[in-house]
Amino acid sequence: MDLVTVVTTALWAMLPAYVPNNAAVLAGGGRPIDGGRTWGGRRVLGDGKTWRGTGAGTAAGVALALVLNAASGPVADLLGVPAVEFPLAAAVGLALGAMVGDIGASFVKRRSGRERGAPFPGLDQLDFVVGALAFAAVLDFEWVTATFTAPVLATVLIVTPLLHVVTNGIAYLIGAKDEPW
Repeated sequence: MDLVTVVTTALWAMLPAYVPNNAAVLAGGGRPIDGGRTWGGRRVLGDGKTWRGTGAGTAAGVALALVLNAASGPVADLLGVPAVEFPLAAAVGLALGAMVGDIGASFVKRRSGRERGAPFPGLDQLDFVVGALAFAAVLDFEWVTATFTAPVLATVLIVTPLLHVVTNGIAYLIGAKDEPW
C-alpha cells in the first residue's frame, strides 16, 4: 500500500469511531449512566456519561458508516484508492466501542482522582480507538484484520492524537468545550 492509500484507509475506516463522542456531546444530557453512584468517595463515571449521549453517539457512528458505504465507490474512484465498506457488525462495533472506550477512560480518570474534564494525556486521545477496535474485532474480526493492517493501524495511532488535539482546540475556541483537551 502506498502512503495515500494507507492514510485514506485509516481515516475512512475510523470515521464511524471518530464521530460518536462528538455526537454524544451535542445530544447528551439526561440520566447519567452511573446513576449518581460513588465508589471510594468519587463518582463512578460522572454526569458527562449519559445514556442519551451513548445512544446518540452510537447511532451517529452507525449512520455515518451507512452513508460512507453509499459514497465509498465514487470516493475511492476519485482518490484512486481501494473502497472501504462497513459491514453492519463492524459499524456497530466501531461506534459503540468508541463510546465504551470513552466511558472506560472516565472510570479510570475518576479512580485516579481526576475530575470531569481534567486532562489525562494518552488516555484522552486513544481510549475510544482501543474500544472501537476491540468491539469491532469481537463483532467482525475478519473485517478488522483485513482493514486495519499494520501500516493502517500505525497511522491511526499517530494521526488520532493529532486530530484530537486540533479538533478539541477548535471546539474550545468556538465555545463548544470548556477546556481545550
